Amino acid sequence: MQRPIGIDLFAGAGGMTLGFEQAGFDIPISVELDPIHCATHQFNFPLWQILCRNVVDLTGDEIREKLNIPNKEIDVIFGGPPCQGFSTIGKRALDDPRNELISHFLRLVLELKPKYFVIENVKGLTVGKHKFFLEEVINKFSQNGYQVQPYQVLNAVNYGVPQHRERLFLLGCQNGLTLPNYPQIQTDKKSENYITVWDAIGDLPEVENYPELLEIDWVKAENDYGKPSKYAKKLRSFRRLNNDYSYKREYDRTILTSSLRTRHTPKSIARFSATAPGKIEPVSHFYRLNPNGICNTLRAGTPSSRGAYTSPRPIHPFIPRCITVREAARLHSYPDWFRFHITKWHGFRQVGNSVPPLLAKAVAQEIIHALNIKLPKPKRKKYKLEKLENLELNMSIAADLYGVDRHTIASRMRK
Repeated sequence: MQRPIGIDLFAGAGGMTLGFEQAGFDIPISVELDPIHCATHQFNFPLWQILCRNVVDLTGDEIREKLNIPNKEIDVIFGGPPCQGFSTIGKRALDDPRNELISHFLRLVLELKPKYFVIENVKGLTVGKHKFFLEEVINKFSQNGYQVQPYQVLNAVNYGVPQHRERLFLLGCQNGLTLPNYPQIQTDKKSENYITVWDAIGDLPEVENYPELLEIDWVKAENDYGKPSKYAKKLRSFRRLNNDYSYKREYDRTILTSSLRTRHTPKSIARFSATAPGKIEPVSHFYRLNPNGICNTLRAGTPSSRGAYTSPRPIHPFIPRCITVREAARLHSYPDWFRFHITKWHGFRQVGNSVPPLLAKAVAQEIIHALNIKLPKPKRKKYKLEKLENLELNMSIAADLYGVDRHTIASRMRK
């Protein structure tokens, strides 16, 4: 039996792609504008193709042509249109040009006519005048043959992710099909499945033991991993996730990846040391993680076109330093085989911009349930990841590789 087909329209590095894969979907094509993200996505999803395009200029016919499925039904289209214009922590303006991307998501759904769709966005879209925009989107779907569940804000911590991260989800389907529900809460503080910060990162090797991590983002750390929690065992591929239908990847478990260290000044180290777990360091405004609690929302920062802000990165619960990209990935529910761009700037941006895979999986499982299909067992074969060079590209080279304008994404301006 063939697996159902999904398309990710705002793929980033691939958090939603991975979650839908884990739930049992094949994602033969994903769309992403940023060539750095495209190269990382291609590295981690070698079975499928990434289309480095702006959805504004993309048509449904072009996607079908790329997929070579002119008449085949698409089971689900999903994505999180870039949402800075709606964020409750920044400027919220309906005239922000990036807000039109939700309209293009809607347009492509109506052109491709999938059975189901999933929109993810910040919960700021539900506040004040932005609710009118959201209602307009829902009405447009309703006028064109789709029924829509009332939107719901889901917190990743309720779905096995050790992070407080609230996001709006909007689910819909063609009239006549079974309307999917939102996933029920799977974890709480009293549940054995409730994951803490230390459950997530406590077994990772201490990066201070490896001077080479000041220059490169990986190291052989065969004997330095601690005893993993059940959660960490799953992310290290010692155990499979519950109802995991993802394809296995080849990777060396003895190599610690995405762990480039940060050079902190003695003053910063002193301030970090003086900050209690669960509190905010007053100068940097960095949050110090509580080992027995959950992570605060990991954010991506902004490109130079919006101020070139590096988003505050949490302080390690026991060591006076910022966490690594790998530690952030663990707190986001990415498995250890999943790798990010070698720089901290792009790596944290890729984690912070993405939907935690386990949250995406929980939503995708509801689509599987609504489809009422029995999934084939995942193939035992392990697939090789793409070339490591994909993770080392700068913006100019990545843009040339995918044939897009080098200035498609504003470059970072160091201050």
